[in-house]
Amino acid sequence: MADAPAARRYLDPVVLSQLDTLELRARLIVEGFMTGLHRSPYHGFSVEFAEHRPYNPGDELRHVDWKVYAKTDRYYIKQYEEETNLRNYIVLDTSSSMRYQGDGPVSKLDYGAYLAAGLHNLMLTQRDATGLIGFDEALHTVRPPKATPGYLRQLLVALEQMHQREADAARTGAAAALEDVARRIKRRSLVVVITDLFENVAAHDDLLRALRHLRHRGHEVIVFHVLEGHTERQFRFPERPMLFRDVETGEEVRLQPAQVRDHYTEAVEHFTETFRRSCLEHDIDFAELDTETPYDTALLAYLNKRSRLA
Repeated sequence: MADAPAARRYLDPVVLSQLDTLELRARLIVEGFMTGLHRSPYHGFSVEFAEHRPYNPGDELRHVDWKVYAKTDRYYIKQYEEETNLRNYIVLDTSSSMRYQGDGPVSKLDYGAYLAAGLHNLMLTQRDATGLIGFDEALHTVRPPKATPGYLRQLLVALEQMHQREADAARTGAAAALEDVARRIKRRSLVVVITDLFENVAAHDDLLRALRHLRHRGHEVIVFHVLEGHTERQFRFPERPMLFRDVETGEEVRLQPAQVRDHYTEAVEHFTETFRRSCLEHDIDFAELDTETPYDTALLAYLNKRSRLA
C-alpha cells in the first residue's frame, strides 16, 4: 500500500519515542487552547457531553440519543465539548530550490518533509488537530486539520505525493501562497512555515508582509528557515571556475567561488537578519535550520526551547 512506504520514509521510531515526551505548546492565545488547560467552545463528538440538538439528515446514527428517543419519539444528537487543544497547519515549500541537496545528507524538501512528519505525529499524539498545505508558485495541496490518529497516514501519503510532484522550473511564490493561506484559515491557529525563503528579491517585502498578515489575523506563526549550510550559507565550493545555474529561473553564471564568497556570505547574513528582526518585531518565531544537522536533533532542540519559554 502507498501509505506503508510513506510511514517508513518519514517516521523513525527512535525519533518518535523522543517526540512523544514533548508537547508543542502555543505561547500566544490560539483558539483550541492549551493542552488540558481549557475547554474548547466548539462542539464535536468527543469527550464530555454538552447538549442535544435535533437530528439532521446525514448525521451519524451512532450519535443519536436512543434514550431520549424512547421518551419523546424524536431523534436528537448528543453534542460534546471538544478537548482538541490546538489547530495546526504545516505549510511546506516544495519549489525547485527546495530540492537542492548540496553537501547535506538529504535535500531541503526531504528535510522539511521529515520535520512535517514529526510535527504531525506530535500534534496527533497530544490530540491536537493538524493539517498540511503545500506550495510552490501557488498552493497545490491542502489537507484540513483533523485530530484523529488515523489521519497521520493520509498526511504521510500527501507528503510523499508532494515529493513526487513534477517540479521543473517550479518557482517559489511564498508571498502569494502565504496570503492565500491567511485568507483560507478562518480560525486562529498555529501556522508552521517550512521554507528556504528563496523568493524573488523584489518580493521579499511582500513575503514579510504576508507573514505579518498571518499574525494580524491572530495566528501564531513559526518559520523554519531551511538551508544547506556548507554551500548555501558559507558558499564552500571547490576552488576552481564553476558554472552555477538557478534551478528556478534557469539563469546561469560562471565564476570563481573564492572571488565572491565574502560578498555572498555577507548578503546571506543580511537577508537572514532582515527576516529574523522583522519576525521578532511581530512575535513570529524564526528558526534557522541546517540540513547537515539531523532533523530530529534540530526539532528536539527547538521544542525544548519553546517549553522553557512557555
